[in-house]
Amino acid sequence: MKTPSHWQNKNLLSYALMPLGFLYAQATALRLKIKKSKSVDIPVICVGNLTAGGTGKTPTAIAIADIIQKLGKRPFFVSRGYGGNLSGVIVDSKKHSPAQVGDEPLLLAQKADVSINADRYQAAKKAIENGAEVIIMDDGFQNPSLKKDLSFLVFDGGSGVGNAFPLPAGPLRENFAKGLKRADAAIIIGEDKTGLQKKIKNIPVFKAKISCKSPNFGSKPMIAFAGIGRPQKFYDSLRAENVNVIKTIDFPDHHFYTEQELNNLLSLAQQQNAGLITTSKDWVKIPPRLQPHFQVLEIFIEWETQSELRDFIQAKL
Repeated sequence: MKTPSHWQNKNLLSYALMPLGFLYAQATALRLKIKKSKSVDIPVICVGNLTAGGTGKTPTAIAIADIIQKLGKRPFFVSRGYGGNLSGVIVDSKKHSPAQVGDEPLLLAQKADVSINADRYQAAKKAIENGAEVIIMDDGFQNPSLKKDLSFLVFDGGSGVGNAFPLPAGPLRENFAKGLKRADAAIIIGEDKTGLQKKIKNIPVFKAKISCKSPNFGSKPMIAFAGIGRPQKFYDSLRAENVNVIKTIDFPDHHFYTEQELNNLLSLAQQQNAGLITTSKDWVKIPPRLQPHFQVLEIFIEWETQSELRDFIQAKL
């Protein structure tokens, strides 16, 4: 799904959905209360969020894996493999497809090994069997199956916590204050336009921005498409890099592209004498034989104070 517009404001629709939001928040709180977490013998770092939609969690997890590697440790990502039909496997990007393991695990696997299982404890055990020295949970802050040693909450600086209502009335996955109490630190990506940092008490806040490897298309017209939570962020990034975007096409978050959809995009680009560009998360879902026809905007996290974050992680480990 695409991030709903009513999540940013308190309006008639968000208030009408509040009863469902109350039930959702209560169900999350009950699950966290009654289910006991299991521990493993190596450090577990959770990179999660309190809101649904695109916050930059996956590139943040990749950036933290980079810090772990530079500290001389071997990280393994643990993921439920959303959208995939396999479980209990270590991702092999040469063998596995997005339909088998999901899109984000394939992206994560470009940085470090990934263990897939809806049961994060079982995924962590398999990672350890395969040589993991540190577990990085991509998402799973609201999943109690695996005990966390260090939990980061990732926020998008532009949207903050939206209207601060729980799903589906707003973007919150659980109560904001209660979620903060279980976290060790927060990460705000991009300019803090909602004053979020002032609302985060008693835990450190690290700041970062999303940077990209500047594409060099000159004035060539480009058609941009994305199947992510907040596609507008992607389009804004392209325009900030002076890419001549003549058309944008949105797909649902985690969308798996059909052959027909990709051929339609190629035909449209040919008609308009334009190129096609998408996100890394979308590009991995394009069949290898078609990938050369699509450009990808490669992004990375740029920390405001990376040394402080590194020291913080090292102290916790």
